[in-house]
Amino acid sequence: MPSVVIAAHNEERVIGRCLEALQGQTLAEPVSIVVSANGCTDRTAVAAARPGVTVIDRQEPGKAGALNAGDRVAIGYPRIYLDADIVMPPGGLTAIMDRFGDASHPLAVVPARRLAVAGRPWPVRAYASINERLPAFRTGLFGRGMIALSEEGRARFDDFPDQTADDLFLDSLFSDAERAVSGDVVVSVEAPYTTGDLVRRLVRVRRGNAAMRSTAASAAGPAAVRRADRWAWLRDVVVPEPRLAPAAVAYVVLTVTAALLARRPAGAAEWGRDESTRTHAAYETDRGAMR
Repeated sequence: MPSVVIAAHNEERVIGRCLEALQGQTLAEPVSIVVSANGCTDRTAVAAARPGVTVIDRQEPGKAGALNAGDRVAIGYPRIYLDADIVMPPGGLTAIMDRFGDASHPLAVVPARRLAVAGRPWPVRAYASINERLPAFRTGLFGRGMIALSEEGRARFDDFPDQTADDLFLDSLFSDAERAVSGDVVVSVEAPYTTGDLVRRLVRVRRGNAAMRSTAASAAGPAAVRRADRWAWLRDVVVPEPRLAPAAVAYVVLTVTAALLARRPAGAAEWGRDESTRTHAAYETDRGAMR
């Protein structure tokens, strides 16, 4: 029986679509779904409460703690870690599970991804056009909002470390030969709706990745954390496709800006997750209700 663990912080606006897509999958066996709400100030736990879903309502915020709490009650494999704003496409869960049975015997499987950029400003669309072509996303487990592990793969670690870069942590545990990308499953990853929200997301990611690499360098964490490739945007994206040079200008400016902001103390400014996609989801829901 596959188990899905969803760590959810203030996801009332999007969790319903995520769960509906999961429960609409056609499988030969039931799916165990655990929603681990953490530090929520909205009605995430209420929105997630439905038949077939186990809800944990933790007062303490923190994704790592939420994932660990969800893992403790999840009962099957593959173990699928899913972000609350990711909608599983029809047949996606079956395709992901099938990859574990192929000849390569992967321990970790992720879907392909598509960045949703419709209605976003030009800097966001330009950044995405470079980012989605970076070679790290061909094999990396990050940036997709979903990672599936076999039982053997999940045995590689005890608990998620208390850091924000959970996907980079999982990526560090497996070699390229042990990972697989299921090209038959494409998830839509929502790009921020404003340039400011994109910068906030980049700052958060950069801080989390830097903390993970620092822990690895001190021998207190995984030793094989993927190193940042600072010139991949030029070598692997712009040189093969010179038409993307204007977009690369925006990409570099935004990346450098985020790098500088990430060096500030965490309390110096409110640089956190992107909220624009949640706000937009609420608007779409309300507009649909009025039709």
